[in-house]
Amino acid sequence: MVKLKEGFTGERIIVMPQIIINTLENDPFTSLLHITDIGYYPNAKHHFRERKEAINQYIFIFCINGKGWYKINNVTYKVEENQYFIIPPGCNHSYGSDKDDSWSIYWIHFKGTVAHLYTKETYSPVDLKTELNSNISEILNLFEEMYNILKKGYNNNSLKYLTSLFQFFLGSLTYNKPHTVENNNEINLDDVVEASIHYMNENIEKQITLKDISDYIGYSQSHISMIFKQKTGHSPITYINLLKIRKACDLLDNTDMKINQINFKIGIKDYYYFSRLFHKIMGISPKDYRGLKKG
Repeated sequence: MVKLKEGFTGERIIVMPQIIINTLENDPFTSLLHITDIGYYPNAKHHFRERKEAINQYIFIFCINGKGWYKINNVTYKVEENQYFIIPPGCNHSYGSDKDDSWSIYWIHFKGTVAHLYTKETYSPVDLKTELNSNISEILNLFEEMYNILKKGYNNNSLKYLTSLFQFFLGSLTYNKPHTVENNNEINLDDVVEASIHYMNENIEKQITLKDISDYIGYSQSHISMIFKQKTGHSPITYINLLKIRKACDLLDNTDMKINQINFKIGIKDYYYFSRLFHKIMGISPKDYRGLKKG
C-alpha cells in the first residue's frame, strides 16, 4: 500500500515495511491476524480515499468525533461519532470526511487467516455509544498500546504480542459488547457523580459540555452541578479539564507523542488554548513539564 501524505495537524501514521509483512504472513502465529498499517487523523478536513482496484486488506475505521461516509460496492453509508466500520478485502470502495463536520478517526489495515471471524456484520456502521458499562476508553488505550509497539520497531516477540493484543482489540468490539447490555441506562441519584466521571473519561477526546452530561445522566444541568460540586469540590467543567490535563501529563510522561498531537488526543483543537489551560492547572507549560525529572 502506498502511503499518501495527508498533512492533518496531529496525525500519526505507521506503514509496515513489506519485508516485515512477508515475515508475519509466513509465521504460524502472526499469520492468523496482523496489522499492515495503523494511524490516527484528528479533524481530518477534506479526507477522502477511493480505491477502484480492490486490495487484499481489511480496513477498520473508528470515527471518534465528527461525521463521515463510506461506499462499498455502490452502497453508501453515513458515519457519525462513536461508530466504526470494517471494509472487507476484494471490493471497490471509497470513504471520506463530512464536508461540514470533519471526522477524527482511528484506522487500521489488517490481514490474517482468522480476520473474517472478527468482521461479521460490520458492513453497516456499528455503534460504540457511551453507556453505564461502556468501554470506549479501554479500546482506545489498546489502540495506543498497539501503535506504540510498532513505533518501537519490529522485534519478533513484540510482533507476536501485537497479534495477541489485536485479537483482544477486535474481540472486545465483536464478542464483548458491554455497550449493548440491556440495563435501561437508568442512573440513581447516588451514582450521578460516578456516572458523570465515566462519561467524561469515555469522551475525553471530545469537547463535551454540561448539557451533554445532563442529557446523558437525565438530570438538569443545575442539579448535576450542585451534586458534583458537593461531592468533588469542583464544577463538572473544571473536573473535565482536570481529567484532560491528567491525560495530557500521562502522554507527556509515557510517550514521545508531539505536544501538538497530544492536544488533539484530549479533545482540544487549539494548541495555544491547550498550553494556557495546562499552565493554569499544572503551573508549568507542557514543554517544561516534559523536561522535568520526575520520581
